[in-house]
Amino acid sequence: MGGGRSQVNKAHKTRFASKASRHAHKIDKVRSGKPESSHRAAVKGARAARIQQSKAIRDKKRAALLKEKRSTIGSSGTPRVIVLVGLSSSSNVGSLAKDLLTFAEGCDGKLRSSTVASPTYKLRTTVLQAPYGDLTSCMELAKVADLLAFVLPANSLYSGDSSSPIDEFGSQCLSVFRAMGLPSTAVFIRDLPADNKSRQELKKAATSFLSAELPEDCKFYLADTKDDLHKFMWLFKEQHLSSPHWRNQRPYVMSEQVCIKPDDNTGLCTLLVSGYLRAHNLSVNQLVHVSGAGDFQLSQIDVLKDPCPLNERKSSDVMETEDNGIQIVNTFVPDCTNQEPLLVENVPDPLAGEQTWPTEEDMEEANINNKQRKLVKRKLPRGTSEYQAAWIVDDTDDEDNDSDNDNQAGSGMVIDEQGHADQGSDGSDIDAVSHFTEKFDEETVGDTEMADEENLTKEQIEAEIKKIKEANAEDEEFPDEVETPLDVPAKKRFAKYRGLKSFRTSSWDPKESLPPDYARIFAFDNFTRTQKHVLAKIAELDGGTKDCALVGSYVRLHVTNIPTDIASKLCHPSRRIPVVVSGLLQHESKMSVLHFSIKKHDSYEAPIKSKEPLIFNVGFRQFTARPLFSSDNINCNKHKMERFLHHGRFSVASVYAPICFPPLPLIVLKNRDGEQPAIAAVGSLKSVDPDRIILKKIVLTGYAEASHF
Repeated sequence: MGGGRSQVNKAHKTRFASKASRHAHKIDKVRSGKPESSHRAAVKGARAARIQQSKAIRDKKRAALLKEKRSTIGSSGTPRVIVLVGLSSSSNVGSLAKDLLTFAEGCDGKLRSSTVASPTYKLRTTVLQAPYGDLTSCMELAKVADLLAFVLPANSLYSGDSSSPIDEFGSQCLSVFRAMGLPSTAVFIRDLPADNKSRQELKKAATSFLSAELPEDCKFYLADTKDDLHKFMWLFKEQHLSSPHWRNQRPYVMSEQVCIKPDDNTGLCTLLVSGYLRAHNLSVNQLVHVSGAGDFQLSQIDVLKDPCPLNERKSSDVMETEDNGIQIVNTFVPDCTNQEPLLVENVPDPLAGEQTWPTEEDMEEANINNKQRKLVKRKLPRGTSEYQAAWIVDDTDDEDNDSDNDNQAGSGMVIDEQGHADQGSDGSDIDAVSHFTEKFDEETVGDTEMADEENLTKEQIEAEIKKIKEANAEDEEFPDEVETPLDVPAKKRFAKYRGLKSFRTSSWDPKESLPPDYARIFAFDNFTRTQKHVLAKIAELDGGTKDCALVGSYVRLHVTNIPTDIASKLCHPSRRIPVVVSGLLQHESKMSVLHFSIKKHDSYEAPIKSKEPLIFNVGFRQFTARPLFSSDNINCNKHKMERFLHHGRFSVASVYAPICFPPLPLIVLKNRDGEQPAIAAVGSLKSVDPDRIILKKIVLTGYAEASHF
């Protein structure tokens, strides 16, 4: 090709061009006011803006990752928590915990604490043991674990050995941990043979056996010799640890030391919990939740000198030193004007629903309407009251064509069960919600309730259990069907029910016929907007330092007004798990109606009835509740009550409980006599809505007689 020549393509013929383009040279560019390359400039500017925006997002993510790495690694980071879980009874968790702590500390002396600092690896580590056979304790430890490590003995992988690497309790733990949300996981293989070939073969066998049960990023480590532990510590130091999203939304402290400070008030005390603050800054004006005790206020936060530093330095920031040698760096006291009150119930105004005295015009209009209403005669079934007559739809009413289909599948008699769920809670929540309980319908659901077990013999209890199982099977095969009673007139027995022409399209007021006590719970105008506002306030706390203890600091929380008997259990020497104090988000101490998406666990065979007492584990909370099960209708604002929780499908469980903000996992346990609680169901928090309408639907079967109707 010749020097500076450039390729020139042949122009298109003008007969294929538009009329405007052919006359473009005749238009004055200055007069038109539009430059020739304005479109190109706009496209170029938009592209530059997109590139700049992408770069800003990338820089923000890089800065957040760097900040997280600095806060978790080094002298400013909190100790990394390793929880060792045995998958079978043959797993020796205690010896591995001792080896890890001894190797990390670098000395063969007596261990003083479960938290050690390793200058060699520039890492602080806390090693905890999950007690085998105690499912509740294993769950509590998994909630605070940074690394969930499963211990697997190599002898369980031998083909000639009858024992399995995972027994029944190990399978239960894995199922619960997956439902809660797994943090970073690892598997330690112990009791390996001496030759290297057999060790690698056993590692491959363990990997192939457990890979289906654990996440893809799970690491497998040999943990017998010092070289194996050395390799693990180096990799663990640089590993990016993941944690459940629900745990990152709230600040929490895992106790290193717990003690009681008696108060002047009778039966109450102040609980002093010392530990490292994790996830977020904690304000002294916030409410806190103590696991196993309830919700309380803080009277003081002391920032103490770190008892386990990586580099021992003389600190000049110490304000004072106590008699026991504890050095206080800073102290925060709550502000009475900004401290969040411990409010559980709403105080309704008895005059809020009062109406003004009607005028003469209103009275005349009401009389005219009553006269017109009396002139219209309607043919009603015998025994129908005026209130029920208002719900009967005339045949001349206009409806959509699809209402006929709804009438075939969804018609029937329904009764409102909104607000009838019972709930009880441990600690301070029991008295606050006891007045919400109400007796269930004795004929449709109460016929399956078991009587007081203390007054029954063994044969009577077995007969009651058999009766409940038969009722569960019948409800699954013939849902909603109820036989018409022979000894009681139907109009009297089903007086609370009303007929609906269409379950989907018929209107129902959610505020209708509510008991006065229902006004004592809280409701949101816009729950999504409130949640966004609450999470924004937590982000503001992380940006400021006023009245806040910084994340990563070693703090001592003064939790006030705790009953002495509950606090003494938390401080008992036999307690094998640490106390967890978590900061509550705004409104999370107030009572409302929570709805959970729930599914019966595959391992639980016994029937689960509505309003049966169950143990709910929601995030850091644990409380006892009597859920009301219902279906989840997407295209309808009315939901059908379910008498039992059936296998293989999701239902909605509604309970009275303190407000929580999703996402939160749910683990439902069922108490058993003399045994550990069993996993009954799993799920997640769906919504917080006191106006959700739950209707009890029945389909009458039997022969129609005049005496019954």
